[in-house]
Amino acid sequence: MATDKSAKSLTYADAGVDIEAGNQAVRLMRGAVRSTFRPEVLADIGSFGGLFALDRAKFQEPVLVAGTDGVGTKLKVAMFTGRHDTIGIDAVAMCVNDILAQGAEPLFFLDYLAVGKLVPERVSEIVSGVAEGCRQAGCALIGGETAEMPGFYAPEEYDIAGFAVGGVERSRIIDGRSIVSGDVLIGLPSSGLHSNGYSLARKVFFEVAGLRTESRVPELGRTVGEELLEPTRIYVRAVLPLLDRFAVKGIAHITGGGLTENVPRILPEGLSVTVREGAWPVPPVFGFIEKAGNVDRGEMYRAFNMGIGMVLAVAAGEAEEVMADLAARGEKSFRLGEVGPGERAVQYI
Repeated sequence: MATDKSAKSLTYADAGVDIEAGNQAVRLMRGAVRSTFRPEVLADIGSFGGLFALDRAKFQEPVLVAGTDGVGTKLKVAMFTGRHDTIGIDAVAMCVNDILAQGAEPLFFLDYLAVGKLVPERVSEIVSGVAEGCRQAGCALIGGETAEMPGFYAPEEYDIAGFAVGGVERSRIIDGRSIVSGDVLIGLPSSGLHSNGYSLARKVFFEVAGLRTESRVPELGRTVGEELLEPTRIYVRAVLPLLDRFAVKGIAHITGGGLTENVPRILPEGLSVTVREGAWPVPPVFGFIEKAGNVDRGEMYRAFNMGIGMVLAVAAGEAEEVMADLAARGEKSFRLGEVGPGERAVQYI
């Protein structure tokens, strides 16, 4: 096919991909990324792969624990509000909390960001949130990818996913196998919705209740946007010290499925749990969704964390000491209930 030499020569930018904007985004995020580096990081930002030297003095028989997750439709709220500095915290939290549930210390993290139009300042804002999440978790942000995908995403749209790798001594893997009848469940409070149930939450707030992100809701004490963008809590600093002092038998990260579906995942065959409603304060956002959306209580417990973001299973004789240790470090905790005979289910009383 002949080429018309008089016609304008097409560039990648004409197709919607701005390479220089990508380079500018890297320059803007460089400081935030470097702020997460641990001594084990061997490569600077910009390398083709992230290098991390495992500290063999810390792990005699190391097992790597990996997890990946996204943020879900909470991203829609960030797009509605134009605020993008917290969504990266959620991406980190959903991954590191999962590997923490196996007893692993988060070591490093990678992110994948796909955008309709690469705006360097917005990308830098998103990655600054990722870096903040990594600092909270104590892990290094050693790599990532930003993909500009015009025609696939609208110009203002984006998606983000994360990948975390942690390490645990083989003998200290937490898998719930040692849980027995009579053990106690201790709950650590969530910061709100975290990053689950947002399809239902958005339907209630924006369609059923007819609110906007800037609407102020008296019972929440802030705007809808502020409430829905509250970052997912990262539990690394609260939980890791416990693992050196106590025999934590099981850890459940309360995500999609709530207490109802996540707690049974750590139970051995033949055991169930009883959870006492009222044993912890339920944040107002859940009451608002339940009332405004006329959502059944059972559905609330299956869709949302209901104010508990992580659950620890410990021996009854250690429960008070564990809670005292948490309190001494400024961490709130609640005795949710007990383990008993049954078939891997949660009974609310």
